[in-house]
Amino acid sequence: MKDTRQTILQEIESKVTSASGHNVIWIRGSPGVGKSALAASISTRLEDHGRHVISFRFDRTQSTKITTEALWRVVASDLVCQYPSLCQHLVEGNRKLRSSDIDRLFKLLIETPLSTLDDDIPPEQLPVIVIDALDECGGLRHDSSGMEDFEGLLRTLKCWALVDHLKKFKVVITSRPEDNIIRMFPDTISTHVNIPSGSDVRPGDSASDDICTFLKYRLDTMGVELAWITGALEYLVPRAVGIFIWATTVADFLSVNPKIRFDSLKRGDEMEGLDDLHSLYLTVIATSFRRATKPEIKAITSVIGATIFAKQPLDDTTLMRLPGVESPHMLNYIRNGLMSVIDSNPILRFHHRSFEDFLLSTSFRQHLPNLSDVQDRNLHEHQLAALCLNCMVSSELHFNMCNLNSSSIENVDIPSANKSAIAPLTSYSSQFWIDHLVQTRHEEIFMKAVEFVMYEKLLFWIEVMSMLGKAHEVSAILKRALEWHGLVVCPEFISYNTTLKLTG
Repeated sequence: MKDTRQTILQEIESKVTSASGHNVIWIRGSPGVGKSALAASISTRLEDHGRHVISFRFDRTQSTKITTEALWRVVASDLVCQYPSLCQHLVEGNRKLRSSDIDRLFKLLIETPLSTLDDDIPPEQLPVIVIDALDECGGLRHDSSGMEDFEGLLRTLKCWALVDHLKKFKVVITSRPEDNIIRMFPDTISTHVNIPSGSDVRPGDSASDDICTFLKYRLDTMGVELAWITGALEYLVPRAVGIFIWATTVADFLSVNPKIRFDSLKRGDEMEGLDDLHSLYLTVIATSFRRATKPEIKAITSVIGATIFAKQPLDDTTLMRLPGVESPHMLNYIRNGLMSVIDSNPILRFHHRSFEDFLLSTSFRQHLPNLSDVQDRNLHEHQLAALCLNCMVSSELHFNMCNLNSSSIENVDIPSANKSAIAPLTSYSSQFWIDHLVQTRHEEIFMKAVEFVMYEKLLFWIEVMSMLGKAHEVSAILKRALEWHGLVVCPEFISYNTTLKLTG
């Protein structure tokens, strides 16, 4: 909100604009204290003062797209727009890349080109790089690829902090104070800005005052009397302990039947062994689904589990094909129950990582045992694998998916209208069927489905991957599928496949 977080924003801005001090400024704090809001606000403030900002935000729900490689390519692209003299070095560096080796990519696209930049550029005119949610790189750390991407990010960022000619560029990062990040960025090479929360927040602190301002604004819109609002604020503001996501979640929760839900909130806060944020999330779920029937529990489990373990957020049409959902009415019931903790857009996704952490916590399983299957990764990987393979063996994957006029099109831009013919589920299934499949047991029905796709739908699938700009991933996916199937991978086949010139 306007005129909030001013004290900490001024502190961050002074560290970024100072010519002295470390070039890496690390904004760190507990889940929900508003790190992303601060990152967005500091970017806006710097731009308002004429400073060029390169912004990038990691998102654990899109870890296959928003990667370390994507970060450094975005930064390199933006830098070359600012400094055209870097163009030739960037082109040459890109030509030398033969793999997705993050360290080599960073050296060729960032470190080496910037070594050629004029040393006479005043520090206050250099761009600032803002990287939000550093700890969300690599997703849920389900597998080795996610952890590998995260570790590559930390290595290259540390390089930025240590290489002499990169030190003049300020980098702002935000994350939780995780141990591996603390080890990589001690205060000897980075400046730390700690956002207080919990017992570090006192009444009258700027964080408490800002939360009070926000909650009063939201409660004023709920049609309740001023005296009730005053009493509610006296209870709510101290409970927030500087956690802004607590304030936004509780405001959304109270927007329906505020007085009744306020009483439910106070009862939930009496539970022992839960912190304030998890206690709030527990109240949200218990209030919404305490009377859920067995069929509804099955649907709730399917939707929440898929939202956690899917590689990208799924649209409603796809969610309705999960076990137990199957109708708009059921999905709306689940959406309404999760209203306080999901984004208000067509794609169902949790609005903060802390809610996902709660869903995977022991406290969730202990207090909501009827929904404990939400945490069963094997179950949800199996359901997602079945969803993908059912799509691919069906008529949804077919010849000439994008209605191209000629099968001989080559090096021609395909209109977006043609690409839109690929349905969301077909797109998702084509890209991620193998990621879910390798997490499942060798069931005969899955093996037959894979064989059917390979014998009957292979070229249709390759066409979709090509249209999605993912043709370069086909070889690796086929290799993983063969390994899952228990077959010996033929090196000549893989080598040949990687040389295929795939077009629409």
